[in-house]
Amino acid sequence: MNAKAGSTILVVDDVAASRYALGAVLRRDGHRVVLAASAGEALIELDVRRRAGELPDVALVDVGLPDMSGFELCRRLKETPPFAALPVVHFSAARIAPADRCLGLDAGGEAYLTVPAEPEEIQAVVRAAARGARHRSDAEAQAGHLTRLAETILDVQSARCPRELADAAAAGTARLSDGPAAAFVIADDGELHRSLSRRRTAASLPDEGAHDTVVRLIQRGMAGQTGVRETVVPAPVWPAGFFHAEPSDGGERPVGARLTLARAREGSAPVCLATPVYDRDPAPGTGRFVGRLAHATAVAAERLLMYEVERHIALTLQRSFLPAHVPQTPGTEVVVRYEPASRDTEIGGDFYASLTTSQGLLTGIGDVVGHSLDAATVMVEIRHALRAYCIEDPDPRTLAERLDGMLQRYHPEVTATLCLALVDPATGHTRVANAGHIPPLVVTDDGTATYLKAKGPLLGLGLDRPPPTETVLRRTDRLLMVTDGLIETRGTDLAVSMEHLRTVAAGAPLGVTALCDTLLACLGHNREDDIALLAMRLRQSDTPRTPSRAASP
Repeated sequence: MNAKAGSTILVVDDVAASRYALGAVLRRDGHRVVLAASAGEALIELDVRRRAGELPDVALVDVGLPDMSGFELCRRLKETPPFAALPVVHFSAARIAPADRCLGLDAGGEAYLTVPAEPEEIQAVVRAAARGARHRSDAEAQAGHLTRLAETILDVQSARCPRELADAAAAGTARLSDGPAAAFVIADDGELHRSLSRRRTAASLPDEGAHDTVVRLIQRGMAGQTGVRETVVPAPVWPAGFFHAEPSDGGERPVGARLTLARAREGSAPVCLATPVYDRDPAPGTGRFVGRLAHATAVAAERLLMYEVERHIALTLQRSFLPAHVPQTPGTEVVVRYEPASRDTEIGGDFYASLTTSQGLLTGIGDVVGHSLDAATVMVEIRHALRAYCIEDPDPRTLAERLDGMLQRYHPEVTATLCLALVDPATGHTRVANAGHIPPLVVTDDGTATYLKAKGPLLGLGLDRPPPTETVLRRTDRLLMVTDGLIETRGTDLAVSMEHLRTVAAGAPLGVTALCDTLLACLGHNREDDIALLAMRLRQSDTPRTPSRAASP
C-alpha cells in the first residue's frame, strides 16, 4: 500500500480551528481523518476502533491537551499492548524548545512538529511516521512467519511416518496461511498420504474420487519437475471437501486452490501443500514461507519413504527366514511366534531356529543389535551359519564360539545376543549356552516357572565362553525362549520385566501353543521392538521316565 494514500490519521487537539485545519491538510494528502478534542475522547475512539479491528495508522497529538498532556497520552498508549505500535507525532505552538522535543521522543513519540508549519511539512512527517510503522509491522509479521516456519519444520523433521508427516505439514501450512489447509504425500507405489488441518471448513470428508483427482493434479504439476513450484487450480477443477466452505457456513467461498508442489530430487515422492484462494490478496510473503515448508516436507518425505521401503525389505527378510511353523523333531513339539514392531518402528534382527541334529533337537533364539536392514541381513547370515555349523558339531558352546568368530571376521562392528539349547528327546537332557540373551524359562504344568542360570558374553566380542548349563526336562516342562522385545519397556528395569514375564508364564494354560498365545496377548501390545518366541516340550511317548532335574549354578 502506498504510504501517501489510504492511511487513517487520528488528530487530537482541543482547539477546534486547529483540529479542523490539520484535518483538511491531511485529507488533501489522501488520508482518512478521525478527530478528537481531548485525551479522553482519543482513548474512547481508539478502544472502539480496536474492537472493530480498525486502528488508525498515525496519531497526531497536541502537547497541551486539557485533561492530560500529549506526552502522558503517548506514554499511556505505548504501555498498552493493543496501541503500543501506533506511531505518535506530537505538535505544539507553545512548547517549541529543544527540551520539549526531547520530552516527546522520550515519551515514545516518533516525531515532533512545531506549528504553525507548512502543509507539505505536516504531510511529509505523517507519511514518514505511517511508512515507518508499516515497515515495523511488516518486519514483525515476517519474524512471526519465520518463527512459525521454524517450529513447523521441526515438527516435519520429527515425523516418524508419512501420516505424521502429512499431519505436521497440514497444521503448519494452516498456521502460515492463517486458514484451512491440506497436505498430500504420494508414495512410490502411488499410495496417497493426506491430512487436513483443523481449520478445514467443509462439513463432509472428500471421497476416493477426490483423492484420485488430487493425485492426478499433483503428478501433472510435478511431471519431470524437481524443487518447488506453485500453481492455482480453479474451483471447478479442485474437488470439494478439503477446505471448501459450505453455503450454510456463511463464509467466503474460495475461487480455487493454490497448490505448492515440491520434490526433493528426480524420482522421489512429490508433496503438495494446498490452501484456498480467495478474491482478496493473501498476506505478503505467505507463498514464500509455504514454499519453504513444502521443500522441507519433500526432503522429509524422501527420507521416510526410503525408510518404508527398507523396512518392507527387512520385514520380508524376517518373515521369509522366520516361518510361522518349523519342522518338528520326533519326540518334541515346538511352537514359534514372530511379531514385527509397530509400523512406526524399524525392524530389528530378531530370529529363532529349530534344527534336528545328530544329538537331538537344537533350539535357538537371538537378536542382532540394531534396527535396520543391515541387522536383518546379519540375522540371516547367523541363521545360515548356525544350520551349517550344527551339522558338524551341535554342541551349544562350540556353536556360540564359531558364530562369535564369524561375526568378528565378517562383521566386526556388529554384536548379537543368542541362546542355544540342545535337547535329547529320549532322555530330556538339555545343554544351554547363552550369549548375552534372556535365559530360557522352564515352565511347569503345576504353575511354576524358573529361569535357567545360563549366561555368557555377547557374540562378536571374542570373549571366553563358560561351560554350558545342563538340566533335564520332564514331560510336564515347557522350555520358553523369548527376545527382549516382548518385555523390555523404556524406563523399567529389565529384572522387573523378567519377573513379570515369569509370573505370566507360570499362570498360562497348559501346552506350548497356549503359552505363546497368552504371552503375546498379555505382553505383546504396542511394542517398540520385534518379538520372537519359541516354546518347546517333549512329547509324552518319548519323555524320560526319571523326573529328576539337575541344573548347574
